[in-house]
Amino acid sequence: MASTPIRRGAAVLLCAAALLSGCGKTITITDSDSKQQPAATTAATSAPAASSAPAPAGGGNGQLEVVDSTAAQNGKTGNGGTVIGVAIQESPPVWVQLAAVTSPPLNKPHLININQAALYRFDKDTAKPSKSNCNDDCAAKWPPVTIQEGGAVYLAGVDPKQVGAIRREDGTVQITVGGWPAYRFAKDKLPGDLNGQGVGGTWFALGPDGKQVVAAK
Repeated sequence: MASTPIRRGAAVLLCAAALLSGCGKTITITDSDSKQQPAATTAATSAPAASSAPAPAGGGNGQLEVVDSTAAQNGKTGNGGTVIGVAIQESPPVWVQLAAVTSPPLNKPHLININQAALYRFDKDTAKPSKSNCNDDCAAKWPPVTIQEGGAVYLAGVDPKQVGAIRREDGTVQITVGGWPAYRFAKDKLPGDLNGQGVGGTWFALGPDGKQVVAAK
C-alpha cells in the first residue's frame, strides 16, 4: 500500500508531460487504390495487406502521429519542409500543420497549412473509401498535402478524429480530412490566397470536417 502515492505521483507527472506536448493519437495509413480494398478487408483480422504501390523514400512504420496542438506548442520551428506556390515538393515534409481560419469571402472556417496556404478538396475524389483521383498533371497543379511516413500532423481548430492518411499511386502519403484528400493550389503564391476556390466547379476550400467551404452569400 505504501507504493500507492508513488504510483499516483508518477501518473500526475505523466499527465503533465502529456499536457505540455499536446494530446496525440496514432493513425494507420490506408491504401487509396480501390483495387487493394478487397485484400485489406480480407486481412482485417490479421496483418494489414501489403500495398502494390511503391513505399515512400525513407521508409516508415505505416503510421502517423496526430497531435491536438500546434507545431510551435510542441517546440517546432520552420515549416517542416512544406513548400509554397509552384515550388515542387521534392521530399514529403517531416511534419504538417492544419489550422482552421476564417477568411472574408468564405462563410465558414477553412484549413490552411503552416505557410498559411489554403487547402482544398476535389469533388471527383471519394471520402468513403478515401481515394485521390488527382494524379500526374492534375497533381502538379494541385499538389497533394503529403507527409513522411512516421511523421506528425499538428492541429489548431481541427478534431483529431477527422484526420487520416492514404497512400497515393506514386507511394507518397497524403493527408485526409473527413476522409477527403487535401491539396494546395500551385497558383496560390501568397498567404491568404484563395485562387483555387470554385475552379472547374469541383475544387473548394477544405473545411475542418472535410466539407466544402463556399463563398458567403
